[in-house]
Amino acid sequence: MTGLTTHVLDTASGTPAEGLTIDLYRLTGDRREKIRTVTTNSDGRVDGGPILVGETFIAGEYELLFHAGDYLRARGAKLTEPAFLDVIPIRFGISDTTAHYHVPLLLSPYGYSTYRGS
Repeated sequence: MTGLTTHVLDTASGTPAEGLTIDLYRLTGDRREKIRTVTTNSDGRVDGGPILVGETFIAGEYELLFHAGDYLRARGAKLTEPAFLDVIPIRFGISDTTAHYHVPLLLSPYGYSTYRGS
């Protein structure tokens, strides 16, 4: 499989992060182009396959914006105002368009972790 996928887990509750909004941008120099907005399903993944695939899956720099604050507030988390983590940006590069890029997020109100998954 080629393309870009993600998976969000709420490590504070030990469950997939259902209903978390994610924006995907392509970065070109100082230009930032919004590609699409998706929302995670009950498994913390995005319905409909990869969020970037086919003709749109091209080499370059990208950014995923995870709207963690909105998700956590909707789940009843008691956050400071402003929240310590609100929108989490993850910038990464795609160099091989024949490969699968998986960018998971492990999330809690006061920390997160990511890596290139499989």
